[in-house]
Amino acid sequence: MAVNGARHDEHEGNRLAGAELLAAFVALRERHPRLRARDAAAELGVSEAELLAARVGEEVVRLQADWADVVRALPALGPVMALTRNAHCVHEKHGRFDKVSIGPGHGLVLNEDIDLRLFMGHWRYGFAVTEEVASGRRKSLQFFDLDGSAVHKVYLTEESDLSAHNGLLERFRAVDQSAPIEILSLPDWPHDRPDMEIARSGLLDHWAALQDTHDFHAMLQEVGAGRLQAMRLAAGVFTRRLAPMAVRLLLEGAVRSQTPIMCFVGNPGCIQIHTGPIGTVKPTGPWLNVLDPTFNLHLREDAVAHAYAVVKPTRDGDVTSLELFDRAGFCFCQFFGARKPGRPELEAWRNLVRSLPSDSLSESAS
Repeated sequence: MAVNGARHDEHEGNRLAGAELLAAFVALRERHPRLRARDAAAELGVSEAELLAARVGEEVVRLQADWADVVRALPALGPVMALTRNAHCVHEKHGRFDKVSIGPGHGLVLNEDIDLRLFMGHWRYGFAVTEEVASGRRKSLQFFDLDGSAVHKVYLTEESDLSAHNGLLERFRAVDQSAPIEILSLPDWPHDRPDMEIARSGLLDHWAALQDTHDFHAMLQEVGAGRLQAMRLAAGVFTRRLAPMAVRLLLEGAVRSQTPIMCFVGNPGCIQIHTGPIGTVKPTGPWLNVLDPTFNLHLREDAVAHAYAVVKPTRDGDVTSLELFDRAGFCFCQFFGARKPGRPELEAWRNLVRSLPSDSLSESAS
């Protein structure tokens, strides 16, 4: 049964819930005390939001509000750590919420450190969480989409204002803490039209006429092409398919040259952006990590099915990016050179992207 374009999970009748889910979680944590909440939820066959709803009590508080009002209240917390993730990438930034602007359906946080694009229609559930971690007791505010997946989390730090946090909980605490949550599946991504139905010349003409990178999504909609499909069709003109290890080479090169970058990671409800230099890149198993004092990135290299160097014309000159796609065609991370509107792109960034190796399979196929 569809509700607002979403679908009930076909296996919902078999899902753990309530006291049964809580007991299963406690038993799982006893066996694996360091298991992260997202992994615990997956192990138990539920979403993160369902797991938190089952844990409501002393350490988990259900919130109820216009979520835009909650975001507007976050500057009072002072220094925090903001976390946005998708299935393949985790983006963590330390800083303050500031310059918050939220209109109908979407919003912006434009502080130098915490830089967010918010799509409020995907903010459905919220919780305040207190949990024991290796460093002690940690408090956070966590927000979830209608499918129970996390859209954004805000963690308090030692410098955060605890009294402001307590006031926020008092203001936005849900009256009914035991109300069940309804988990729905997000609509499926639309399938791309066959390549033969896309006029490549029209796509390239529209691409060449771009004036701003923000116009790219609208351009794709106008020509009827999917993002990954457009990357493929524009190859040799505006795009170049890269070897899968390109992201590691890019980050290592940015460290060596101290070229400041921009890193975008998002999900349907939030995009989080880092701007600045990076200092430490460390691979750990399948994860490629940036481990800096105010910015951490954790990226699954084995999720990179397609990597493209991309050039987009703008009124300020060409803008170059690296875009990473998974096997389903989801663009889960983007990198740009740090740049202010009205200023040309750094030549050091362009040279860094130009130095990345092309994908040998795509070259041999051409």
